Amino acid sequence: MKRKVVAALMTVLAIAGTCPAVYASTDHYNDSSVTGAESGWSEWTADWENIAADYTKVSLTPGADESELNFAWYSEKTDSEATPIVHFGTDQAALEAFTGTSGDVDQTLTGDTAYTYNHVTVTGLEPDTTYFYTVEKNGEQSDVCEYKTQSLDSVKILYVGDPQIGASKGQTQNGAELVPDDGAANTAACNDGFAWNRTLTTAVTENPDLNFVISAGDQVNKTGKPKEEEYAAYLNAEALTGLSVATTIGNHDSLNEDYAYHFNNPNATENGTTAAGGDYYYSYGDGLFIVLNTNNYNAAEHSAAIQEAVDAYPDAAWRIVTMHQDIYGSGLDHSDTDGMILRTQLTPIFDTFNIDVVLQGHDHTYSRSKMLYGDGQEHQNYEFTLNEDGSDYDWDHATNTASGEKIALAPEEGDEEAASALAAFQEDNQCYTIEDVEGNTVTNPEGTLYMTANSASGSKYYELISTQQDYIAARSQNWLPSYSVITMDADSFAIDTYQITDDGSVESIDDTFTIEKTGAASESSETASDTAESETTAK
Repeated sequence: MKRKVVAALMTVLAIAGTCPAVYASTDHYNDSSVTGAESGWSEWTADWENIAADYTKVSLTPGADESELNFAWYSEKTDSEATPIVHFGTDQAALEAFTGTSGDVDQTLTGDTAYTYNHVTVTGLEPDTTYFYTVEKNGEQSDVCEYKTQSLDSVKILYVGDPQIGASKGQTQNGAELVPDDGAANTAACNDGFAWNRTLTTAVTENPDLNFVISAGDQVNKTGKPKEEEYAAYLNAEALTGLSVATTIGNHDSLNEDYAYHFNNPNATENGTTAAGGDYYYSYGDGLFIVLNTNNYNAAEHSAAIQEAVDAYPDAAWRIVTMHQDIYGSGLDHSDTDGMILRTQLTPIFDTFNIDVVLQGHDHTYSRSKMLYGDGQEHQNYEFTLNEDGSDYDWDHATNTASGEKIALAPEEGDEEAASALAAFQEDNQCYTIEDVEGNTVTNPEGTLYMTANSASGSKYYELISTQQDYIAARSQNWLPSYSVITMDADSFAIDTYQITDDGSVESIDDTFTIEKTGAASESSETASDTAESETTAK
């Protein structure tokens, strides 16, 4: 039994759509001098100058499937040639050398110091195995690190949102304002890097059998500017030496090439590209994971990327999309303005490809949707364009892609024409149907589950929108860093969400939500894939 959502005119909200918006909490953030007072804050700040200056930390990313692992790192240019080599294996005395590619880093991003980025893929990984690795930096091997693979029978994934290292700028710590200056002077990055490490350490301690991490974007904060000290703080987290992260390009990551240098994403496509890169995908266990760069508003390209991924891994039991913008979220800053900018376009695409779950960020609040699918009606399409100098997006206006009309997301008081255009935009985005299912375990649903992750570092929080939307099943804003744990096998996808209190305790903030599948669901998925392929061919 399905229930059609009645389209209703939403209250016109004077909401500024900018990311450092006026509705970001000015009272709450994760103050690492408090949460870390007894757990390493002094040591961290004493070493911050060295941490902020080390741009050469290694990042690990899932490979094309669970048998591969991708590496990326910087090496400072010297008289010797770059050596993009990883030594990897089970025997520390006999590691196998894997060679990749290297290239020049744009020196305007690194204070005019010359660096090379190195990308390498290691193959032949087996489950439940302990490996060791080193990487070469101009011929010099790094210290040996340990990497453990886990079981594939039931895959456990850490899902986090918006670490956004540096976003606590403007907050007060010990009587001084945190600032986003360059290098070690970026005290906001110092605060947030410690908090990010604290969250990961807590999550790994609670879940030592994690297979990998999914980050829903905005790893760092400075948009379109040099920010290597923020990446240095992000990558310095201790857990990341032995845990791969499938990162998503957020709006704060989108406008520089530094993201593409630091993360070696598998199956990179030519679709959805910005300066940071584009859509990519990978297979892990029983899941197909598709990562969309929704800072590119060309939905046809995202559809093509999903088609490519489904064609590559047609037998996956689960199809999971990660993207930054939360087209179904519940935060005051974004959920009813720029967050839903691609809702009318992506909802039917996700329906066509039988996407089971969409993991989102951007809104710095936690929410879990009901099971949603499209309403089958025609709707307008919208996008954001860059501002005049190309340094950021024009967050103040949504552009109708057909007419070119620019819709003010925060109309001036008394501008009835602009207010009417915003109301029409919001009404047009009532483009979904809520599936009539009960309880926290659903079987073979038709709709898609949309999750929005709160800040994993606590660097910045937003208020919840005053009235909970009808498409939201649960939501939370307790001004604490949070994370979710996904447990997935061939028949079940379950998600649990937790927050970390100031004293380090871990608390659940939502009931476990589980999607179960039977054989009928798999057959339906295959039929949908065939239909999607036929439609793409026909076009």
